[in-house]
Amino acid sequence: MDQKTRKIFLTLFYSGLSKKAPGTVGSFVALILGMVILNIFNLTTLFLLSILITILAIKEINIYEKDVGTHDNSEIVIDELAGMWIAMSIAGVASDGYLMAIIAFGMFRLFDIWKPSVIGRIDREVGGGMGVMGDDVVAGIFAGLSTALLHHLIVSFI
Repeated sequence: MDQKTRKIFLTLFYSGLSKKAPGTVGSFVALILGMVILNIFNLTTLFLLSILITILAIKEINIYEKDVGTHDNSEIVIDELAGMWIAMSIAGVASDGYLMAIIAFGMFRLFDIWKPSVIGRIDREVGGGMGVMGDDVVAGIFAGLSTALLHHLIVSFI
């Protein structure tokens, strides 16, 4: 990947360059892209794409960090995309499941900002692309499970 393409990829079409809350902006772009994908394909495709993007991003982040000399620059939001798509996949967000998608978005942002348990440990202790992607992938897993549980509780008691 050349440097310009890398920047577009890692900043998720420059959404990571937002002056305010680049992670939230990147997560929102990921949510919209995820819903578009779910209108064409299914949850399995979304999940597999998130894994593919995670693998590609680890390599590209390692190159980027070597070039700029910083770790986990706030403009990198491809990790938010992977985490959001994993959350949506685990939660079972359907192409018409806008409420579930919004809940998954909220849960993902909560876990990504709060960084409880192993999420924070990965963020603090794992370097390079694996660290940048790892905490968001795990936050996506937590968010997906939490969203699915919340949905189950709502359906069971309403």
